[in-house]
Amino acid sequence: MTFTSDPLYVLTVLCFCVVLSEWLSNNTSFRHLGSALLVIVIAAILANFSLIPTASNATPLYEGIFHYVAPISIFYLLLGVNLRELKQAGPPMLLIFLLGALGTILGVLTGMWIISGSTALGEHYAAIGGMFTGTYIGGGINFNAVALHYDIMKTGNLFAGAIAVDNIMTTLWMIITIALPKLLFALFPREKSIQETNASAAAVNSSDLETETLNPLDFGIMAGLGVAALWVSEGLASISGAAGFPIPSIIIITTIALFMAQMPFFQQLKGAKVLGMFSVYLFLAVVGAYCEIFALAEIGAIGVALLIFASVLVLIHGLICFGGGMLISRDWDLIAVASQANIGGSTSALALAKSLSRNDLLLPGILVGSLGNGIGTYLGFLVAGLL
Repeated sequence: MTFTSDPLYVLTVLCFCVVLSEWLSNNTSFRHLGSALLVIVIAAILANFSLIPTASNATPLYEGIFHYVAPISIFYLLLGVNLRELKQAGPPMLLIFLLGALGTILGVLTGMWIISGSTALGEHYAAIGGMFTGTYIGGGINFNAVALHYDIMKTGNLFAGAIAVDNIMTTLWMIITIALPKLLFALFPREKSIQETNASAAAVNSSDLETETLNPLDFGIMAGLGVAALWVSEGLASISGAAGFPIPSIIIITTIALFMAQMPFFQQLKGAKVLGMFSVYLFLAVVGAYCEIFALAEIGAIGVALLIFASVLVLIHGLICFGGGMLISRDWDLIAVASQANIGGSTSALALAKSLSRNDLLLPGILVGSLGNGIGTYLGFLVAGLL
């Protein structure tokens, strides 16, 4: 094992990616990009120059961050959610999410037609279309479910190329959805879907993040609550699955956090915002590390075909989601979070909502992302059959 794959080294680098992104965001002209975007870009650069592992040689630390840190970050950030804000974003978020899912399906069909999938990708082109449908409506679990059914893992370069392209496009779309709302609000001013009082509260929460202090007691309570919530949610998910009605652990930990968030005692605890945002930035750093651009050069024509296909897919998804979404909602932030729930899933939608200082969109983004997990596999098989 080389030092660049040592989990302690990798964790050190990821932490310093967060530190550097925060420093650049607070002290340089890069402040307009924001810490969330910067941490993705910094980690992606380091990974593509082999200073930290990429997706093809991923360290178990990455999976640990996805499995443990990401859901705990959801728990922490939802502790500040006021349920009364949901009525402002719930129905539009669902409609735009479903519109985005339709855009994904149309994008897959169009992308396969443009590259002549059966010629460029061979006999497995339909399965690849189903995999990308699943992952860009639900997430990686749907991607893998379709791949397992069609034995795509045994196809060598085709499967490796699909993973590399998926990771690259997911990272690029996160960057785009962080930057695009700011640009669209400047070019086409629109009212946000929350009342001014709530918008002010979101700004205050963002400001509080800079000054929130922790002592060992606060840290111990908050760390213990996060770990306990994850433990309980995974235990209940396992029990429900064994009983024949599986409930995703992400739904359970969301419910736990929301229940606690309405109690004055938990509202007064310190540390949730700081720990939540650090956890989100750590998750985004791994998302950046998975953006394995140089891997495409190793798989030749297959990689080029997959990249063109995925680019067309995401472009059509974006045009339909933002173009149609503007007819449903006057809020570019909401449209971006709904789109990110499609392409990146629940945790990515939460990270985007938080980076946009939109606490009112945290829960709606997580819920529609969870809906995508539920329907993504079905729609993936449907599209594979159509192809």
